[in-house]
Parts: sequence; structure tokens; C-alpha cells
Amino acid sequence: MLKIRVMGVTTGGPLIILLSRRDAEKRDLHFGDRILIRRSRKRITAIVDIVHSKLLPTGYIGMFDEPLKKLGGREGDLVEVSPESKPASIGYIKKKLDGKRLNEKEISTIVADISEDRLSETEASCFVSACYCNRLSMNEIVWLTRAMVESGEVLRINRTPIVDLHCVGGVPGNRTTMIVVPIIAAAGLTVPKTSSRAITSPAGTADTMEVLAPVDVSMRKLEAVVKRTGGCITWGGAINLAPADDKIIRVEHSLNIDAEGQMLASVMAKKHSVRASHLLLDIPIGPNSKVCSRKAGLHLKRQFEEVARRLGMRIRVVFSDGSQPIGNGIGAALEARDSLMVLQNSGDAPPDLREKSLMLAGQILEFVGHAKHGKGALLAREILESGRAYRKLVQIIKAQGGRTFTYKRVKLGSFKRGISAARSGRVKAINNQTMTRIAKAAGAPRDAEAGLYLFRHVNSKVNKGETLYSIYANSSDKLRFATRIARTDSGFVIS
Repeated sequence: MLKIRVMGVTTGGPLIILLSRRDAEKRDLHFGDRILIRRSRKRITAIVDIVHSKLLPTGYIGMFDEPLKKLGGREGDLVEVSPESKPASIGYIKKKLDGKRLNEKEISTIVADISEDRLSETEASCFVSACYCNRLSMNEIVWLTRAMVESGEVLRINRTPIVDLHCVGGVPGNRTTMIVVPIIAAAGLTVPKTSSRAITSPAGTADTMEVLAPVDVSMRKLEAVVKRTGGCITWGGAINLAPADDKIIRVEHSLNIDAEGQMLASVMAKKHSVRASHLLLDIPIGPNSKVCSRKAGLHLKRQFEEVARRLGMRIRVVFSDGSQPIGNGIGAALEARDSLMVLQNSGDAPPDLREKSLMLAGQILEFVGHAKHGKGALLAREILESGRAYRKLVQIIKAQGGRTFTYKRVKLGSFKRGISAARSGRVKAINNQTMTRIAKAAGAPRDAEAGLYLFRHVNSKVNKGETLYSIYANSSDKLRFATRIARTDSGFVIS
């Protein structure tokens, strides 16, 4: 028997406990081994970490918040511990690392173990890496999608149709969802948008909405918001919606990878979890975006269409320009400001963001039969210019517990520096990846107020010394770091 020592630390990951070196040796346990912990009728399996200092006395088991909560224990409670075999999913992960196909049971087991924090971060990383190096088959993608859905809750709203939208990413800015959702909801459709935080970009839709309203709402709150307003913009990770997916995304973020098969499963699991009947998918194509060619775009389109078919979901795929950033802001607060400019019909609103949002909203309105063919964008424009879309966003923000303000009051980084054109001419190209790298160096996405604001786009005329964009940061060190990168390579091609 061992006594619980409460460590008072939340790890945010797998179930890990601490043992003193002497207690570990006595039980022939090593770092990374599993143990079964029993307290009364409750039992959990946790991963062993060994303390080689006086931090943890002999006879105690150090409990972080996660295993303590599952066990329902308190300081000083007695628990039984015994060795436990490693989960079968580790063998399945090795099978995938060897380049072999997994079956439905094996994938379900891996997803369940990730969801229940039974795998260490190293083991979960191996699964992500295996799927990145050895592509998932279509069967594996569909099984992974269904397993992710089954690992969490599903939205229960008795409405049809339920509309959703997604962009595969790779283009800085491009915060169309913030504009499309209120347009579609104002048209009387239901659009429960659950979004991810940034993976490899300077901001995700959830990060951007969080500037205006809480996005980590419960499932009950989400259902209430959608029933009241017709739409929402929330973070899927907060509502136990395909929770294994969010844990996989966290691993992908640390490795800075986005495997195609996992991306397909991730997107479709979130859509299936909200019971979407219609999905509009935006695939931006450009030399420095995630999808670099039309051929690659067509491949991805076919993949999404096949997964949607097997899930019983209707899908429409559109290709868009991914050759340069969309909008002027790059970073959560700057992208929120762009979105508010468009919705508030400001003369300063970026026209490319406005027009792309209207195109996407129009596609949805036609897709679900709410507008005749070729008339969707006109209806979307009327909803935007009449102020109905902005009023709907205000309604959604308030329902989610946020507050509204004009775009001029969006708080940006307190340190700012402009990057100037080295020569006169016309902007021929803007490198998306370079813009992303500079914005992240400034602190995005973790710092919502950090990022870039563009003053020029492709085909703009510039004079030597004119400001191409401003960098925003909340520390002089990060501003200096981002500026050094930008002065080495501004990301702009001018000739």
C-alpha cells in the first residue's frame, strides 16, 4: 500500500504518477511502465515516472490532477499498486510504423487509448509519425473518423439541414468562417461551427473568435446557443467532441506536421459529430499553400468526397486562390479586426476577404436550396450589407458570453514595427510560408495580439521605402526576432 501525495499540478496529458526510486526498485518498476492503482472500488492504469530526489518520500505515490480526479482520491489516502501490461495499442502502433495496414478494431483501440490518456506523449507521437510516414488507406481514414466520433459526444439538435464549412488551410489570414457563419445563420439556416485552434498557422478560427467571445463552452451551452441563434463559433476541444482528435492535433502541433489521412479524419469527425448534413469544403491552391497544385487539389477533393459518401454526408468542394494571404490581418486579433470590418461594412474592410466570404456563403445558400443557381452570392451580399449578418454575429457573441465592440477597439500588440519595400515596382508574389513564419516569431498564435498587418497585396504598386506590412508583438525581444527574419526575407517579391 502507498499513500497519496497530491502534487497540485495539471499535466494536460496522459495519466502519469510519481514513485520514489526505492519504491520503484522494490516493485521492479521502471520509467514508462504501467501500474494498476486501486482505491476502494475505483481503479486506473497510469504511467510511472521515477523521482530521484527527496521531493517524494518513500511510501508515497505522487498524484497529478488527472489521475487524482479519475481515482477520486485525497492527500494521505491509501492505494494498492500492481504492475500492469502495456496496452495492446502499442503493438498496433508498431505495426503501422512497419508500414502495415491496420484494421478497424486496431484503430478503434488506439483512438480509445489516446482519448482516455492511456498512452504517453511519446507513444501518441509515434502513432502520428507512423500515419505521416505511411499513408492511411481510405478504409483506415474512415475507421479513424468513426473511432474519433465514438470517442466523444455528439450534437443533438433536431433540425435539418445542418450546415458546416471547412477550409483545409495553408493561407494566412483567410478568416472567412467568421463572416460566413453569421450570414448563413441570418438566412435562417443552422450552422454549429466547431473549430480547431491553430496547428501550423498563426491563428485558427477558434483563436480568432476567442478575441470576441469565449469558445470553450460546454456541449449543453453549445446546443443552447445554436437553438437560440442558429449558429455558433466554438472550440471543438472544449466540448468533448472527438476528443482524441484534439489530442492528436496537439502532437501534430509540436511536430509541426499535418498528415493528409489524419487531416481528413480530423475534419470529417468534427463534422460528423455535429451531425452536419451539408459540408462546404474550401481548398485554396497556391505555390506556397498547403495544396500546391490543382492536381493535388483534385486528389484531396476525391478523398473528402469518398469519406463524406461513406458517412452519408453531402459535400461540395470549391477551389480558391491560395497564392497569397487573404485579408490584411495575420494573427488572431488582427484577423478578428478584419472580420469585424467586413461585417460592420467599413470602408477599410479588406475587399478580398469580403468577396471570398460572399462567394462561400453564396455556395452554401445554393447548395442547400436556399437560393437559385447563380443567385447565392447576391443573397449573401444583401444579408451582409443590410447589417443582418453583423446583428447575427452580435447575437452569437452575446449567447457565448462575449461582448461586442467596434473593430477600432480590438487590442493589438503594444510593440510595432514596419517592414519597408527595398525597391520600387509591383508586388509579383507574397510567400505564405514566410508570412506565417514571421507572424509566429512575433508570438502568434499563443499571443492573440501578435501578428502582421499587410498594406500591400499582389499587383500593388510600391515605392522604395513604403511600408509593406507592420509587425505586432507584446515584447521587444519577439518584435526584434520577427523583424530580423523579415529583414532577411520580407516574403514579398517586387519587380
